[in-house]
Amino acid sequence: MLRRSALQALQALLHLAMVNHQWCSVSEIAEAQGLPAPMLEQVLLQLRRAALVEAKRGRQGGYRLSRPAEAIPVGEVLKAVGAPLVLDAPGDSSRAEQDVLKSMGRRLQSALDRELKQLTLQELLFDLQSWQECLSNEGGLMLG
Repeated sequence: MLRRSALQALQALLHLAMVNHQWCSVSEIAEAQGLPAPMLEQVLLQLRRAALVEAKRGRQGGYRLSRPAEAIPVGEVLKAVGAPLVLDAPGDSSRAEQDVLKSMGRRLQSALDRELKQLTLQELLFDLQSWQECLSNEGGLMLG
C-alpha cells in the first residue's frame, strides 16, 4: 500500500497536470482533491525540493509542474515524499526456504522499481481522464 503522503503527492500532481501548467494555490488543490491543506502544503514543499513542482509567491502564485507530466516518473514522486514502495521480507522458514524467498523478493522489488521508473504521471492522468469519461453522464468508453 502507498503511504498517505504518497497518495497526496500523486493527487496533487494529477491536479496540476489536469490544469495544464496553470498556477494553483494549496487551497485550490486541497479543495479540488478533498485533502487537508496543512498536510498538502508539507507534501508540496517536498515535491518542490525534489524539483517536481515550481512555486511562486503572491496572489497569482501557487504551484505548477516543473516539467511535462510525461517526464515525471511515479517512482521519483514516491522517492520525493519518502514513501518508496517496498515489498515485505519473508517470514520464518527454513534456511533454504528463506534464501529462495529473499531471492524472489529481490527479483520482485527490482521489477517493481523498474515499473515505477517507467510509469509516468501522464499515464496516470490518462487513466484518470478515462475513468472520469466512463463515469460521466455520457457513459463514454474507458480505454486503457
